[in-house]
Amino acid sequence: MSIGLFSVLNMAARAMDTQQAGIEVTGQNLSNVNNPNYSRQVLEVSTSPSMATDIGIEGTGVQATGIQQIVSQVVNTQIQAENSASTYWQTQQQALEFAQTDLGQQVTSASTSSSDSSQGIASALSSFFNDLQTLSTEPNSLSERQVVIGDASTLASQFNQVNQQLGSLTSQLNGQLQTDVTNGNQLLSEIAGLNNQIVTAQVTTGSSPNDLLDQREEDIENLSNLTNISVTPQTNGAVNISIGGVQMVSGNSVSDTMQVYDAGGGQMLVRATTAGTPLTLTGGSIAGEIDARDGPVATLSGNLNTLAAQLIDAVNGVYKGGYGGLTGSTTNALFFSGSDASDIAVNQDLVNNPALFQASGVEGNTGDNTVALQMAQLANQLNTGLNNQTFSQSYAGTVATLGQSLSSANNEVSDQQTVQEMLQQQRSSISGVSLVEEMGNLSTYQNAYEASAHLMTTVDDMLQELLSIQTS
Repeated sequence: MSIGLFSVLNMAARAMDTQQAGIEVTGQNLSNVNNPNYSRQVLEVSTSPSMATDIGIEGTGVQATGIQQIVSQVVNTQIQAENSASTYWQTQQQALEFAQTDLGQQVTSASTSSSDSSQGIASALSSFFNDLQTLSTEPNSLSERQVVIGDASTLASQFNQVNQQLGSLTSQLNGQLQTDVTNGNQLLSEIAGLNNQIVTAQVTTGSSPNDLLDQREEDIENLSNLTNISVTPQTNGAVNISIGGVQMVSGNSVSDTMQVYDAGGGQMLVRATTAGTPLTLTGGSIAGEIDARDGPVATLSGNLNTLAAQLIDAVNGVYKGGYGGLTGSTTNALFFSGSDASDIAVNQDLVNNPALFQASGVEGNTGDNTVALQMAQLANQLNTGLNNQTFSQSYAGTVATLGQSLSSANNEVSDQQTVQEMLQQQRSSISGVSLVEEMGNLSTYQNAYEASAHLMTTVDDMLQELLSIQTS
């Protein structure tokens, strides 16, 4: 005896249910075709249990057994790692571009320190020494004294302004550091919560909560943008998250968080809150902010302070040996006040009365140019405090160092963009939704549904015919 018409009727019903489920899954895919955080889903089907009959083993049709998410954990892990590397260099690049803006000069490369700028320190430094050279040829000139003091004030203001702007940049990096740590801790909390929901859903329904998995992957990748992470999948569907070797998420609980702290001298770093362990961060925007602040930006600021300090000492060392200005008075006051780029300034007495400028090295002889000439010659003298470089060479080297750092960051950003695009394309080929493929699936499910419905109608007609025969 065969399985009978009623069994065939059930077979048709199951087939219709299966094709309907396929249409629903296809619809979900089509709905998320433009969702970059969505992973394509496919309906899993299997044949229904067969039955032994008089004529042999007969099949009973098809049944839907689950919905599978098409993902590659290998690709996802690579994307997480490249996210950390990419945002690290993007953060460095942005900070160095801000530093370039603070200098008021275009930094191009290690070999090309800067372009000509009428407002940069290089131009102001050159103008100051050129003015002194001109004054040495006209030591009795009040107007040339005014030019020297005016351009010296401009140079001092340039140092002050750049120092202040670099300080503001450091403060901005510290502020963004705190924001990123706060956002990172929020993501840790969300991942732990999603772990709980995923494990609960799998235990309750026995199936994979694909949308929750997509949401967790999005959070993990957002976290990888902030810092380097290690993700360890668990057998129950949860994942553990570690940062810098410290476990932060364990299953459905946050075991530790990140904390910004003062490591001394205002140097803001990151440690684990509970363990109190300084975190070794090698990627992400958090590490990028710290490394940019304590690396190129700090180096630039330190070099400018050294340059200003050496300029103050050298100029004052010559100037204090001079004698009275055009007024005939002898003050022997210093030309520059201050100690570095933060507070360098021209002696206010000279600003108020340029005639007091001491250009002479001979007492009572206002026409002598000794001091003015010696000050002008400082432009070409090598300074031991500047690694045996002139002032201009030292500044050019400082700018070139920044240019080299910016050039390296630009190259790294470009390289990382290429790698990320390749990985995204690879993931898209695996997990992305193809309109052509899904429309083909939709047509296949539709035709199969119609065929199953036709089978059901045919069997129903046969049953009606059979019943009419039996009642006649």
